Amino acid sequence: MKLSPRARVLLLTWLSYASYYLCRKNVSVSKTALQDVFHLGTDALGLIDTGYLAAYAIGQFTMGFLGDWLGPRRLVGVGMITAATLCAACAGAPGFWFIAVLFALNGFFQASGWPGNVKALTPWLEPAERGRVMGLWSTCYQVGGVLAGGLAGWLVRVNGWRSAFWIPAIAVAAVGAAVLLFLPERDAPAPARRSAVQRELLMMPALWSLGLGYFCLKLIRYSLLFWLPFYLERALHYGQEHASWQSLAFELGGTVGAVSVGFLSDGLLRGKRAGAGIGGCVALAFAFGIYVKVGHLGAWPNFLALALVGACLFGPDSIISAAAAQDLGGAEAASTAAGFINGLGSVGAVLQGALTAWVSRRYGWDALFTIFLVLSALAAVALIPMWLRERTRAAQGLASSGSV
Repeated sequence: MKLSPRARVLLLTWLSYASYYLCRKNVSVSKTALQDVFHLGTDALGLIDTGYLAAYAIGQFTMGFLGDWLGPRRLVGVGMITAATLCAACAGAPGFWFIAVLFALNGFFQASGWPGNVKALTPWLEPAERGRVMGLWSTCYQVGGVLAGGLAGWLVRVNGWRSAFWIPAIAVAAVGAAVLLFLPERDAPAPARRSAVQRELLMMPALWSLGLGYFCLKLIRYSLLFWLPFYLERALHYGQEHASWQSLAFELGGTVGAVSVGFLSDGLLRGKRAGAGIGGCVALAFAFGIYVKVGHLGAWPNFLALALVGACLFGPDSIISAAAAQDLGGAEAASTAAGFINGLGSVGAVLQGALTAWVSRRYGWDALFTIFLVLSALAAVALIPMWLRERTRAAQGLASSGSV
């Protein structure tokens, strides 16, 4: 059956971003093995995360800008193949610094994924459907995280930690080649127009509001993404494979949250992305309060509480970084908007490695989850300017329609 161009874009971009996690989640699952093999402390493990995320943050700003000029097909395809090559090279690591440098470079090219794929989708979606379509599409990074974590955990147990780097890299390179060959693109605007739109976008307070909210959310998300298996093993004494599978509750819950908030923002909230984001962030603060109380009571209470945290985090996460970015950037500058919002978010994520290691070691893991509760509330506050802008625009629209 021949797919329409829109269906092909949806399928290829979903598959593309899901597969990026194959070359991202392997460090999280391999942390205990790396610690034992190379005799590393938690600070060194945190440094691998920090190097990756610093390069990823720089890459978001860079790739976001380039995506509106090069087009998503070349940006994503070349980015995936390069990231896969660097990830595979980690399998031959003779020591800590080799992995740290290669994984940081991998992070820079991984940054091609979000702005490039958001850019690819924007011309094919109407504004009134972006919330629900992007909510469904955003399941790519929950499903991708689940599959990547499960695969890496299995590979570490069966074939050793090195296989968790080179085997997934083959799949990522194959998807990158498919993107280069088959991803449809629509015409780009003239360079002068494109530059003007990018400059105007970067001056919008709404863009900064979204970026600051995402700063808080992404710090939380990447700490959980990179450290959950380690926390479950070291603090709650789960076995390595059990910890890997248990941590997947976070992304499974996130799938439900992303889809639900996307439909909510298009339907009940009529395109008010910030309102959906604020509600999700407030719910996330409550979810962390629950997790601190019940997470240590056993596998099932922990699993359910982690799923609740995931649902409350991935909902506002996906709406801010996808549909809201598309609304602001439009078809001409969606890559710039997505890269900027995700870039500011990634600056927050850079801090998580050192913060997680220091707080968990000095004050304990419950203290870290309490900090996440506070950051969730701050994310809601950061989105208030965007929410006020949406209310003003909605009021102006009603006044205009009433005068006709």
